[in-house]
Amino acid sequence: QVHLVESGGGLVRPGGSLRLSCVASGSIFYINAMGWYRQAPGKDRELVGIITSRGTTKYGDTVTGRFTVSRDNAKNVVYLQMINLRPEDTGVYHCHAVIATMDHYGQDYWGNGTLVTVSS
Repeated sequence: QVHLVESGGGLVRPGGSLRLSCVASGSIFYINAMGWYRQAPGKDRELVGIITSRGTTKYGDTVTGRFTVSRDNAKNVVYLQMINLRPEDTGVYHCHAVIATMDHYGQDYWGNGTLVTVSS
């Protein structure tokens, strides 16, 4: 079984910074890609940022230039460094990964999410 667990969410002021972490554990053979999506109340889930095993990154339009995704392959951890946070960044941030196990070439996994609230 594979599990993703996020941490680092909380309350920050506009203009502040926050770093989220996500740890993948279980029967992992290879992590093809890992990253973050978020969802605010009443809105669709949107891409925040992802990173592949080769280091290629992709970001959502609203966070480009402010958020950075990085990884520690040895520890199966992905980070999301957020700076210059805005109230509209508020939402539940979910970790997502495409992971190969001994039984499957690649499947989607999701964490339960961590809440980020940006408010003065």
